Amino acid sequence: MSSVTTIIYQAIEEHRARHPDRPVLIGVSGAQGSGKTHWCKLIEAANQGRIAHFSLDDVYFTRAEREEMARRFHPLFITRGPPGTHALGLAMNVFTALAAAGPDTETPLPRFDKARDDRAPASEWPRFKGKPEAILFDGWCLGALPDELGPAPLNRMEAEEDADGRWRAHVRADLADRYRMFFDRFDTLIYLHAPNWEIVRTWRGEQEEKLLGRELSAEQGAKLDRFLMHYERITRSMMVGGHRATAVVELDEKRRAV
Repeated sequence: MSSVTTIIYQAIEEHRARHPDRPVLIGVSGAQGSGKTHWCKLIEAANQGRIAHFSLDDVYFTRAEREEMARRFHPLFITRGPPGTHALGLAMNVFTALAAAGPDTETPLPRFDKARDDRAPASEWPRFKGKPEAILFDGWCLGALPDELGPAPLNRMEAEEDADGRWRAHVRADLADRYRMFFDRFDTLIYLHAPNWEIVRTWRGEQEEKLLGRELSAEQGAKLDRFLMHYERITRSMMVGGHRATAVVELDEKRRAV
């Protein structure tokens, strides 16, 4: 059993002993491609009907909401993923509904359609029946603190598209306010610590190639590089301790716990 699953099962057992009336809420974070969703799905599959699982990726703001953010605050908010683009209230409503569920209650779990870049219709959301013993929720920036990496741009996108730092400032402020209150809800936050930023690009590229069934073209690689620039600042900050995780799992370049 990996240290990831060991920590999750231990958190469930310890919480059940202290609060048998309430499901434990466990967050699993880590850079893109680090395996957080993989581990959550494995545990969910092994505990059908006992553990509910959904993701930060399932509660993005709708396309229309992000278009409005792009007009009001900064054009970069059209891209889903960075802090500021998540409907955290929706996730908290689901946490509350699952905790209050009865044996026959069916709680809809949100889903996002990445192909359409929009939230899936509620009629297509899966439903969890009953009251779970645990809620697993994964997301790349769970537990992130506002970055302290300085005002200078870290990459070409920040330099060319956020020269005045407005987007970065908005992300920082949201992490300090709305996201901080969201992270307060969790009983346990587990952080999968990647060895370096460069391996994140490799892992994310492998994910894309697996989905496509072939190697990325030069154009697709360039698009992926730009996409990851949205994540670089917070990812680097978390790698050097800018997080509030209660447990950290160190990964090697093969995603193995070391």
